[in-house]
Amino acid sequence: MSQHMPNAYAADDIPSTPGKFKSEKLPYIHRLRWYSPLSKLTFWSFLLLFLIFFFVIASPPTSSPSSSPPLDSSRRSLRTAAWGGLEWERRVRLSARIRGGTTPHRNNNLRNGLCVLVTGAAGFVGAHASMALKRRGDGVLGLDNFNDYYDQSLKRARQSQLERVGVFIVEGDINDSTLLQKLFDMVAFTHVMHFAAQAGVRYAMNNPDSYVHSNIAGLVSLLEACKFANPQPAFVWASSSSVYGLNSKVPFSERDRTDQPASLYAATKKAGEEITHSYNHIYGLSITGLRFFTVYGPWGRPDMAYFFFTKDILKGKQITIFEGPNHGTVARDFTYIDDIVKGCLGALDTTKKSTGSGGKKKGPAQYRIFNLGNTSPVGVLELVKVLEKLLKVKANKKILPMPRNGDVLYTHANITLAQREIGYKPTTDLHTGLKKFVRWYLSYYSDARKKGSW
Repeated sequence: MSQHMPNAYAADDIPSTPGKFKSEKLPYIHRLRWYSPLSKLTFWSFLLLFLIFFFVIASPPTSSPSSSPPLDSSRRSLRTAAWGGLEWERRVRLSARIRGGTTPHRNNNLRNGLCVLVTGAAGFVGAHASMALKRRGDGVLGLDNFNDYYDQSLKRARQSQLERVGVFIVEGDINDSTLLQKLFDMVAFTHVMHFAAQAGVRYAMNNPDSYVHSNIAGLVSLLEACKFANPQPAFVWASSSSVYGLNSKVPFSERDRTDQPASLYAATKKAGEEITHSYNHIYGLSITGLRFFTVYGPWGRPDMAYFFFTKDILKGKQITIFEGPNHGTVARDFTYIDDIVKGCLGALDTTKKSTGSGGKKKGPAQYRIFNLGNTSPVGVLELVKVLEKLLKVKANKKILPMPRNGDVLYTHANITLAQREIGYKPTTDLHTGLKKFVRWYLSYYSDARKKGSW
């Protein structure tokens, strides 16, 4: 990868006695005569009408190969674009083909290489991982809904780069169970790398539904498809360092508590870890979760600080830098995209097979969670200094107290477990990584046709 893509800058209702719920007396309800036939009829009629409304009217329609509703760019829940047809199927099979072999089918699993479904393949980490897998000869099929959370043209440019090496990205949503079933029927994936998610901490304050739709419902939809596949693929997915939330112990270890999320985004990622554990326990899916720490680099996300700082510094705009209480430093464990990809592939290559078949578990299955960070937190002010040096432009800085928007003051990864189990060893310091990012940024945005290359 000559220039790699980055991931960017990144009331209890439970009773005191488990299993016993104290029912509150509701005076109004108790005054109703529930035993009269008319009352019963009225009650069930209203219930039936509610269910009809919920499932028929409120639920969005799913697409089919033959027809799909027009895309609504104002909604991030995302209806799936048109898919299907002989040419579409040919591209799917060709992309999933392992170098030197054929497309894996249910009756001829190939062992010389992997066949991987990569969700979020047009995203920052997903595109880099897809590129790395394809270049080493694995079969790779992408899936992405190309939503408008950030500049879609950047996602399309990543797509173009992947197409050059033979990776086809199916345009669709992970909540489209019909599409997922079609893909799993066509290809016997050995692995799924799940990067598709609604990212960002602050965005959740105004768009909470998007996080539930993608990070929880979408995850379950994909796990359901994997559950019923025969054979079941191993499942590697992107969690987040955000799950550590308000944890004050550093560096963060996989054994530390993660029950105090500071944002809805973090809460959905924590929920994802619990959901994947249940699928591992009940259905025998081999699961590996990766907690990314502030991924950055070429082809990164424009909503990350290092990315929009670069943009605003070059335009002479003022940049806002947040500080902690008593002028405390806000720091992040910035991790370069190439190091993250090596960790992803290390996790992929060390997975054990799932033990279920047809939705039934036949034995204990592997379950792992790893931190993927750089182990060297850097203050945001220091980040800006490095960018000033590389851009040769002085930043117009405005220092403000950090708002209560879900961000945390400090992240720091303990990667001992990942080093031992998957051979993870980050090698890129912040200055080197940002130098590569700036080189890519200036090249990509100086060309109106956006010819940036990997």
